[in-house]
Amino acid sequence: MRNKALIAVGVVAVAAASAWAVFRPDQALRVAAGVAAHHVCSMVFVGGQDPQRTYDELVVPMIGDVAGRLLSVHVSPETQSVAVSSPLRSLASASYVRGYGCRLDLPGNIPLVADAPVATPPSRDGSDFAPAQAVVTDRPAVTEALERVFSDRPGEPAKQVKAVVVVKGGHVVAERYADGFGVGSPLISFSVAKSFTNALVGLLVVDGKLHVDQALDAAEWRRSGDARGAITVEDLMRMRSGLAAEEAESAFSPVAQMEFLHGDMAGFAAAQPAKEAPGKTFEYTSADTLLLDRMIGERVGGGPDGVREYARNRLFSHLGMHDITMEFDGKGTFVGSTYVYASARDYAKFGLLYLNDGVAPDGERLLPRGWVAWSRTSTLGAPYGAGFWTNDGPSEPATWRVEGGFPKDGFYASGTMGQRIYIVPSAHLVITRFGYSAPPDYGIKDDIALIKAVIEAYR
Repeated sequence: MRNKALIAVGVVAVAAASAWAVFRPDQALRVAAGVAAHHVCSMVFVGGQDPQRTYDELVVPMIGDVAGRLLSVHVSPETQSVAVSSPLRSLASASYVRGYGCRLDLPGNIPLVADAPVATPPSRDGSDFAPAQAVVTDRPAVTEALERVFSDRPGEPAKQVKAVVVVKGGHVVAERYADGFGVGSPLISFSVAKSFTNALVGLLVVDGKLHVDQALDAAEWRRSGDARGAITVEDLMRMRSGLAAEEAESAFSPVAQMEFLHGDMAGFAAAQPAKEAPGKTFEYTSADTLLLDRMIGERVGGGPDGVREYARNRLFSHLGMHDITMEFDGKGTFVGSTYVYASARDYAKFGLLYLNDGVAPDGERLLPRGWVAWSRTSTLGAPYGAGFWTNDGPSEPATWRVEGGFPKDGFYASGTMGQRIYIVPSAHLVITRFGYSAPPDYGIKDDIALIKAVIEAYR
């Protein structure tokens, strides 16, 4: 379920001088600083969280204790920005723009115009979950399973779970939040955002603006004989592009460089060479998704504001999701690999769209018929479909999940450190779970125990 590089730079930062040209510890520290600047900025100015708590609970586990001690973070409420430095020099900064979230301050960034403050519009379809306070379950087994999800155990990695919402039959039947978080708290998606990219592609298919079997036709790949010209939309959705764009737990992986050193993320992804023909091998990489997001922007038009308007009008408003932040790279491409912010309840509303086969609560079909089944069909035997992890294939992880109580028809959106939207059509169940959990499993064992408990409690 790897989906975003965890930047552990401590060992690399003290590498021998003879390895400098290969490992570039200066680059590793810049990547770590980029992680710190962006994530603190977003969780403070989008999420309303405490900067020190965010740094300690979210950033340090990603960059490592050594880098965590080397870096200093300064938050400026006046300029709504975050600057990160080492003892020797400034390394990175990020700025907040209302309506667009945060992005790193990098050369060539296009300007963004802040949204005017507006009141949250009423839901047009009655899909908002009520009441506004957290719902407490009346099923003891579910209460016990929720306690297991949130509670740390001696000798095991910290979980730092922030929010869980259980939706059964279209209604919230249980939820719980950590101190400082509540029903309206915006939560970072990480790679759960890839499932939002799936939805936007599906909408464009419905609108007749593309087909998943067509070539991406990136401008960088149009030279005669360029093997990348054969890469299709589906290849990118299913992570089988064949691009040399590794996503690894290293500051030196192409994806780490793309996300934290380059303002034009999609351009960086497009520049990666092919290591094999598309369609042969599954390899998870956010570079594939960034290329899809650039294509979405080209089809929709109107730059970042055009993409936001399209998402609001064609997706979010139908689902009763009104306080959603989508972040964009320096060239205006939606970072639909990694950065959406929404409440746990709003993520659940998104999950309900897929639970209900692409039909919104107002009865309108938003996604093509068969889209959900296609999206959760495994790719080349891997436990991944097209923007969702899935249980339907023969892989060992899928088998393990099913044996643990997560049904075969289940699938889920997943982001690093345990951001997840679980969807179980056979049980009419959606569970959202967000937090900053540690490897190796980021708390998924306890999540599956919760899924099993809810299914059994509501038979």
